[in-house]
Amino acid sequence: MDFFTAQDHARRKTGQLVVLLIAAVIALIAVTTVVIAIVIHFMRDDRGSVTADSLLAALSPELVAVVALGVVAFVSIGGLFKRSQLRRGGGKVVAEALGGREINPNTENANERRILNVVEEMAIASGMPVPSVYLLQETGINAFAAGFDTSDAVIGITQGAINHLSREELQGVVAHEFSHILHGDMRLISVLHGVLLIGLLGYILLRSTTSRGRSVRRNNQNNKGAVVVLALGVALAVIGYAGTFFGNWIKAAVSRQREYLADASAVQYTRNPNGIGQALIKIGSHAQGARIEASQASEYSHLFFGQGMKLGFTRLLATHPPIRQRITRVLPHWNGEFNASFSAPAVSDVANAGDQSAVGFADIPSAHSSAATMTGASAQAAIASMGQPGPRHLANAKATLDALPARIRRASQDPYAVRALMYALLLSQHIEVRKQQLASLQQVALPDVYREVMSHAGEVLMLRDPLRLPLMELALPALKNLSVDQATHFRQCMVELINADSQVSLFEWTLYHWLVHHMGLGKKDSGPAVRKLSDLQPECQLLLNVLARAGQSDPDKVNAALDAAEKELPFALSAKSEVPDIKSLGPAVSRLRRLRPQQKPAVLQAMARCIEHSGLIKPAEAELFRVIADMLECPMPPLLIEG
Repeated sequence: MDFFTAQDHARRKTGQLVVLLIAAVIALIAVTTVVIAIVIHFMRDDRGSVTADSLLAALSPELVAVVALGVVAFVSIGGLFKRSQLRRGGGKVVAEALGGREINPNTENANERRILNVVEEMAIASGMPVPSVYLLQETGINAFAAGFDTSDAVIGITQGAINHLSREELQGVVAHEFSHILHGDMRLISVLHGVLLIGLLGYILLRSTTSRGRSVRRNNQNNKGAVVVLALGVALAVIGYAGTFFGNWIKAAVSRQREYLADASAVQYTRNPNGIGQALIKIGSHAQGARIEASQASEYSHLFFGQGMKLGFTRLLATHPPIRQRITRVLPHWNGEFNASFSAPAVSDVANAGDQSAVGFADIPSAHSSAATMTGASAQAAIASMGQPGPRHLANAKATLDALPARIRRASQDPYAVRALMYALLLSQHIEVRKQQLASLQQVALPDVYREVMSHAGEVLMLRDPLRLPLMELALPALKNLSVDQATHFRQCMVELINADSQVSLFEWTLYHWLVHHMGLGKKDSGPAVRKLSDLQPECQLLLNVLARAGQSDPDKVNAALDAAEKELPFALSAKSEVPDIKSLGPAVSRLRRLRPQQKPAVLQAMARCIEHSGLIKPAEAELFRVIADMLECPMPPLLIEG
């Protein structure tokens, strides 16, 4: 399943989820109405006996209307609250609710450093910003991905997982979680929260009312109030359990197939079924399994890598397929023993020898050599690999991280030095302009940060172009840890650097808007993704005009690039000779984010045609191409050298 089909499938699944949610709400209204009618009967009848006539007498259209309004309001408010909470706080809201703590990007703990390296490699390979990683002090072997989109996603990992899993196995688990992020599975939380909230409220009120009921009975055995209180407790229990049942049933109905898809994607990403397969085998052999003990684990059970909650008398509510079925799907020749060491051949060993996606690490040409060139095939391969990076992308990510100077890589994880690195990336290669920028920065930057700029500027200015975007991706977790005041000041300093020469270069726009987008410093477009490409013709034209001028200045070549792009669009590009206003590009991209998933491939293909028309793709073109794709919520793997 390609990226756009998967995204559209996730959107349709959300639609199916809403249908199931409506059915659950109707059932809850029926249950609640009957229960309240019974409680009303007990309050009216001293004998406490329930007959069909007395129950029908308690039921009325007014009661049904009031209950329906109350349940719908409660479910809607609960869902909207969770959606708002996720949009404001991102995946860290979930991670912290489960008791997780963020792993410091510059940790020296070997196990923590290992999982961070795995996550960094997978993020750079898939073309998405590096997510923060949270550690749960749980002995079970488990992990999760949470967030509203790629900008605020986090990866959670248990202590049991990093203690017991090898690097290869961690890579399989992390690849599985990245599949959930890239395929849009994380957004199901907010839709379910309203129904689950009923169960949670019922549980809380049940405890308080039953406690009160026992107290009343001790004081007066014949007190009618005791009967009413206990009846209310039972009512709340029934409603609460019904809410919990329906919520868990819906989660199970939509989650199991997504787990199979994520398992298959993990194998595709790594070309190594042993990684995820052995991780599942270790879960099966581990005393604690994948169990999560956190108090709110049931609410987020569908996010976990393994079945985090103990199953009751039925598998109807299981959010994950049986572990044996998952293992046999990725390791068909598994011997069925959880305590046995089983190894399957890597996919690359059994794949067609001519399959380029199975190229080994040592066979990949360096993406950073001076002779390296990217062609049109590079752009098309990157589009085809969206949401499903392969071993070449993982190898490229590892090579990229190794190519970054160790001192710069360490600085990208320090809260002071990371800001200095971003400032240094904005420094001009022209000495006079750079002097103006540094003089302006010295007036506004923190003294410690400015000293870091002067310390790292020379090394950053010498960075080759293909390393700039990976450095930005690597720096993001540390930048997200800035306080609101620090982040605001960081943004002001970037603006000072950009405006020092009264011009905005293409890279300045790229770095600034990418960071503002992923750090949540700008206003998020909260509109639904329902727009058609024909509705956004001016925005598309502006984007392509900017991109065409990124690779050449000759008017004829610019027009040739736009002519090539036009062939992928359902409309003609007019006013090709106009010089675009780059400051208008930000709002245009924001509006293009609202395109339907199946409308976005045309934009990406037009962008690809625009940068590949000359036969070669320059690093600046590839950089802008990938950044725009990422801002359109289409994270694209690095463009590799084809041939």
